Amino acid sequence: MNERSERIVSTDALDAARRLAPRLAARAAEHDRNGSFPVDDFNDLAVAGLFGLMVPAELGGTGATFAGYAAVASELARGNGATALVFNMHASVTGALGAVTEELAEALGVPAEALAARDRLLRAAAEGAWYAVAMSERGAGARLSQLTTVYEPVEQGWRIKGSKTFCSGAGHADGYLVAARSAADPSVVSQFLVPAGDGLTVEPTWDSLGMRATASHDLHLDVTVPADRLLGGVEGLALVVAQLMPHWLVASYAAVYVGVARASIDAAAEHLNARGLAGLPAVRARLGRADAAVAAAELVVAEAARRVDEAPGDAETNRWVWRAKLLAGTTAAEVAASMLEAAGTSATRRGHPLERLYRDARCGSLHPATSDVCADWLGIATLGGDPDRDGSAPRW
Repeated sequence: MNERSERIVSTDALDAARRLAPRLAARAAEHDRNGSFPVDDFNDLAVAGLFGLMVPAELGGTGATFAGYAAVASELARGNGATALVFNMHASVTGALGAVTEELAEALGVPAEALAARDRLLRAAAEGAWYAVAMSERGAGARLSQLTTVYEPVEQGWRIKGSKTFCSGAGHADGYLVAARSAADPSVVSQFLVPAGDGLTVEPTWDSLGMRATASHDLHLDVTVPADRLLGGVEGLALVVAQLMPHWLVASYAAVYVGVARASIDAAAEHLNARGLAGLPAVRARLGRADAAVAAAELVVAEAARRVDEAPGDAETNRWVWRAKLLAGTTAAEVAASMLEAAGTSATRRGHPLERLYRDARCGSLHPATSDVCADWLGIATLGGDPDRDGSAPRW
């Protein structure tokens, strides 16, 4: 954590994350083993006020910047990556909502009543409500233009029907950010904040290699929501916001996975010291290389976050955003694998922290944008092309 990040995020929020990390770590093995959602972790996050981290201060929140979020998420991930990953989804929703300034709202044509509805959702988050993201679909991934979930206007507001997959926190969140296409004009993609309750059905499908405690089940929707649940109050803003704020959809995971990578080093050091293996030069070399690799990834994530805060949406900022996601995912997987090998066969047993961290870290490259997509995006940019248009598949 660099000095600037310390200043950006509330000391109370960062201290809270550091205090909570050991508590999250103590519960992580059981939740991983059972694939159960860490309800107590989220109660702790609520009590600590962390659901208001990205909520502007005038609405009761902390008003942290993107760099502030990254600092907190990384600390939480050193405790339990699964908990930090679900928290990331909530921060993405509140962070994107809170980043809509009056100037941006005017440019996008957001009406005053939509801003008032947005403020109500943010105040609720500052008071302890938390939101999940229901965007990905089978066969479409996170590409907004390929979604099959549709919506249409009805007398009571909006009717939304479809199915989502990889919805982290499914069945536990207070609301879900749902992306859907207009039934009348499929080129129009909008986002809604759908409250938990009738019309939502969770299908328990999540039984994964890693991040087993995220409850990333399928979510089926056949629901009517009030008119003010259309985010921005204007149809078709989803693709615009995705292009204006790619950091939330691309690189917010990065802080989580550098935290998981750092936790792997912590766990390996504890294991090796306890077994008297710290005197082996080969083992020490592995830890040294891992420390350097994670420090480099942390610096790239911090630089991307700094640029997001100072020049969001800028072309060079976006290059750092994609670099952060690529480097965090690959570094976490490589470091966790090396730490497991340094610790030896005993660390591969189910229930050992390094065994869990190895599986959790392997998921970092798979989150959208995957490492291959990130590398392709950066390669196109390096060749002078437009990576948002010239890739083999449309990003959004």
